[in-house]
Amino acid sequence: MWNERYSAEAYAFGTQPNDFLASMLDRLPKGKALCLAEGEGRNAVWLAEHGWDVTAVDVAEVGLAKAQQLAAERDVSINTIHADLADFEIGAKQWDLIVSVFCHLPLALRQRVHAACVSGLNSGGAVLLEAYTPLQLEYKTGGPPVVDLMMTAEALEQEFDGLRFEHLNECVRDVTEGQYHTGDGAVVQMFATKP
Repeated sequence: MWNERYSAEAYAFGTQPNDFLASMLDRLPKGKALCLAEGEGRNAVWLAEHGWDVTAVDVAEVGLAKAQQLAAERDVSINTIHADLADFEIGAKQWDLIVSVFCHLPLALRQRVHAACVSGLNSGGAVLLEAYTPLQLEYKTGGPPVVDLMMTAEALEQEFDGLRFEHLNECVRDVTEGQYHTGDGAVVQMFATKP
């Protein structure tokens, strides 16, 4: 599915970073960043432009090729890894920043990946996440049409146990990113740090 979606010449979700990520620039710890389900690279390339050593992981080779193309156009370099998050090893104490933007996974896998993110952070590191909430099913402006793939603030508090939540909020905001995110969306936004 994702290789097919990314095969068009246009970038499916645009080439600009996610709004929530961009708004948090001054709070993001510098160093090594990992972008989960990064697709065509808009967030990874933006982070590289701002000085991070970025690794982007995605299941779609076509998306990662476009990520490398975007990085070359902007004269930065990123590392790309073709992997399913069910198989990818985040590792322990390896990352200063982990970014998860609209990475909607089945519940059991999501819980496993989120726990691995906590272990994967260095002390002082942070996770930034934005995802659709179940309320998004009423808006139909993007995201998977399956409630089990959505997230809530309450669930994230449990799944990222061990982190300090500096920002955790459910809201409705304009999410206009490429052709697949097109207007008001119900999202949960999280920024949490590891003591």
